Amino acid sequence: MDFKDILRLARRRWRTIVGMFVVALAVAGAYSLTATPIYHSQSRVFISTDVSDSQDAYLASVFAAQRVQSYGDLANSRDLMQRVINRLHLDMTPAELSGEITATVPSSTVLIQLEVRDPSPRRAQQIAQVEAEQLTQYVTQLETPRGRTATPIKATIVDPASFDASPVAPRTGLNLAVAGLLGLILGFGLAVLRDVLDTTVKSHDDVEDVLEHPVMAGIGYDPDVPRHPLLTEADAHAARAEAFRVLRTNLQFLDVDADTRSFVITSPVPGEGKTSTTVNLAIALAQTGKRVLVVDGDLRRPQIANLLGVEGAVGLTTVLVGRSTLEESIQVHRASGVHILASGPVPPNPSEILQSQSTRDLLGKLRVMFDVVLIDAPPLLPVADAAIMGTEADGVIMVVRHGKTTRDQLRQASQRLSAVGARLFGAVVNMTPRRLKGYDYADYGYGYAPAHKQAHKQAS
Repeated sequence: MDFKDILRLARRRWRTIVGMFVVALAVAGAYSLTATPIYHSQSRVFISTDVSDSQDAYLASVFAAQRVQSYGDLANSRDLMQRVINRLHLDMTPAELSGEITATVPSSTVLIQLEVRDPSPRRAQQIAQVEAEQLTQYVTQLETPRGRTATPIKATIVDPASFDASPVAPRTGLNLAVAGLLGLILGFGLAVLRDVLDTTVKSHDDVEDVLEHPVMAGIGYDPDVPRHPLLTEADAHAARAEAFRVLRTNLQFLDVDADTRSFVITSPVPGEGKTSTTVNLAIALAQTGKRVLVVDGDLRRPQIANLLGVEGAVGLTTVLVGRSTLEESIQVHRASGVHILASGPVPPNPSEILQSQSTRDLLGKLRVMFDVVLIDAPPLLPVADAAIMGTEADGVIMVVRHGKTTRDQLRQASQRLSAVGARLFGAVVNMTPRRLKGYDYADYGYGYAPAHKQAHKQAS
């Protein structure tokens, strides 16, 4: 992964990185605010010799240098801790007091440095002072030969216990800095993990690698779409309108040697924006003067009538069963000039109706009547309807949603079309981020329970 890959990952997963950074700072801040302040006091004891003869003085100094490390270890002995507790009347055990005292011997010295950390600055100073006093007495007691009153080894307090009213812990600034750095590292790590585990399509290359067919257009995300889903309601120079003009142009040049007029528009799974893509592509085609018909071939969850504001009670099913004629069932969307054949009443057996000879004859007739016929079909993976209609139309256009459709779903959808011999022309990548080319519309709910058990929803 090079620097450009890291930047792309950071842009794509910035919420994860920022989220971990904020969480780490919050944890560190909460700890720093709730942790008990710890105060610090220091004292130092010097080990010396007290002899007059030069030879004895040398031997004594060597002896003291060798013994000073042992004196440092004795600073935390149980006996010495108990003496300090008795002297200060502390409500502590020797082990608890020992945990507050650190004795160190700097290299090549005969100094013992005593450090005390305690929640009270005054008590820290008292413990450090009494500890130093008791240690000097303890050393003198240990080094005085039996039967004598003097010892050649002398322990002297050279630095009385210090007092510092500023706590040494918690160190809020350092805690926040370290937590922020750890948060960024964890955030990047989690972002990389999510990116590795995320199998959704994130680029045109992802789609083309799976389908082995071109991406015909990328439709970007547009937050205004829930209020104005149709191109007739958008500015003519808007990026979304331009994206559909690109799709229109690519559709017209799919196969210049063949008379391609009818297209099934579907998607691998619900919620990828195929219905809005169908309608807006029809509007873009109608703007060039073509006679365009949109057929609502979704006989399970029909959405075209709701989206375009036309009557949904008559349409494909009423024509097929002879309850209405084709001419009186086709409606016109006044704002765009697009012709619409709604679904009509939802039948109990959509797949059987769509693969009937009557449906094949009707689609052939519509292909002659109009310059372009766009059939909005159900998603490929939940039901077989789109694959059935794909064999009767000139070809199929698959709508996939950036960051939602997985490679496996795309592969399975392509295999379903190949299994029945339907021709896939290409794909439209929907809901691409704004940093990529184009804009698109927001997501609409799309469920696949039988329509007679659910209310119709806004088009997806």
